[in-house]
Amino acid sequence: MQLIQHQDSPRYIRLNAADNVAVVVNDGGVPTGARFDDGLVTVEMVPQSHKVALVDIPEGEPVRRYGQIIGYALAPIPRGSWVKETQLRMPSAPPLDSLPRANAVPDRLEPLEGYTFEGYRNADGTVGTRNILGITTTVQCVTGVLEHAVSRIRKELLPKYPNVDDVVALTHSYGCGVAINARDAYIPIRTVRNLARNPNLGGEALVVSLGCEKLQAEQVMHEGDPSVDLSDPWLYRLQESNTGFGEMIEQIMALAETRLKKLDQRRRETVPASELILGMQCGGSDAFSGITANPALGFASDLLVRAGATVMFSENTEVRDAVYMLTARAENTEVADALIAEMDWYDQYLERGAADRSANTTPGNKKGGLSNIVEKSLGSIVKSGSSAINGVVGPGERVESRGLIFCATPASDFVCGTLQLAAGMNLHVFTTGRGTPYGLAMAPVVKVATRTELAERWPDLIDIDAGRIATGRASIEDLGWELFHYYLDVASGRKQTWAEQHKLHNDIVLFNPAPIT
Repeated sequence: MQLIQHQDSPRYIRLNAADNVAVVVNDGGVPTGARFDDGLVTVEMVPQSHKVALVDIPEGEPVRRYGQIIGYALAPIPRGSWVKETQLRMPSAPPLDSLPRANAVPDRLEPLEGYTFEGYRNADGTVGTRNILGITTTVQCVTGVLEHAVSRIRKELLPKYPNVDDVVALTHSYGCGVAINARDAYIPIRTVRNLARNPNLGGEALVVSLGCEKLQAEQVMHEGDPSVDLSDPWLYRLQESNTGFGEMIEQIMALAETRLKKLDQRRRETVPASELILGMQCGGSDAFSGITANPALGFASDLLVRAGATVMFSENTEVRDAVYMLTARAENTEVADALIAEMDWYDQYLERGAADRSANTTPGNKKGGLSNIVEKSLGSIVKSGSSAINGVVGPGERVESRGLIFCATPASDFVCGTLQLAAGMNLHVFTTGRGTPYGLAMAPVVKVATRTELAERWPDLIDIDAGRIATGRASIEDLGWELFHYYLDVASGRKQTWAEQHKLHNDIVLFNPAPIT
């Protein structure tokens, strides 16, 4: 990475020697006639995080960033000009039938030993970073009753059990009026089931059902799961009430208190860092995402993999155009094929919906300097670091192996977070350049800003300022180690993220490609 800077002078970052564009660093951008230290002079104003042409780019010639082609010039682009989305023709998506497969597998990184955190051991072998009572639903019909009960549980019961962090309702809009046996219906069903098994819920949740819905309680919680203890009460059906709403609330509260007594006996214990299951995501991305925050996450990801942990990166939408860089890193051809299969499913999904991949990027992404999904993808996958990719987890599936894992999800922040929780995530990290108050109720969310300006403007929402990389005040390695230690502190309960302190959380959103009946 080449940072052209002198104090108070126009500055840009060029990521690869082959790049013919660079990203402007200065707050507020640079004006017409600005002269960079290497002699480049702007011919128009270029906003912060947007691209400036380093050379004359003829019509039809490739525009390169990250050493890769992000587009082709639709007209000549003069040296020193602002390179805009409207000036580029987006490249075609890489064909899936000719991708490299496990032909550039990185060497195994040197083990990183001796790192631990304080977590909660579960009966199924997983470890939680929080001790939460989870109550899941089988159908949307019970949501109002459960939310009323949870409000009372939080006020009346939780204070009696100080070792329990919170109570969370896992509500959703699935369960009835759906073709339960239709193709792809397994995705929302296993998502609901695996959300209830999240390590931060002790590996098992309570269930509130209506009684007549298609998705029955046994399918949600215990079907085919030998690790779940059926000896404790775990289910209440509203249709079993004889006297109405008041009884429903009292029955749910009584069920909850039985479980709260059990959870309150749990204590943190020292566990190896290998028990961490980290989910990584980005939202409100900008052109700095692939320069500062995501590379720092990638470095920290390598550290966690060296420590034996599980690290998940996601978002099919933001992997598809850079997938050729990932299949080559797959541990073996089976992992490469599984990754390709998820991309093929995504292509078919877009085709069925008569949609085009150019729908991503968002207006905010574009204001942040990202021209198209190709450029966004190249910056997004940097979160995966440099380790071999050890496995692929389908949507709603539970991760069963350690290492670097691709967890197949849409790019929607809320659906992605839900599916990573279903996979078993016990800690989340989220990078943003434009800013978002995103949070999750079931796991701590570490928020990392790509720009110092955002970190300073939102000091009580952003946990880590990765913008220091762009200004030369810290290196990617510095931020990577800082994140690594911060993860362990948050996992141990020694630190609370801002989202956790404010109790910010978004709704669980199921990915449901099954038809409605």
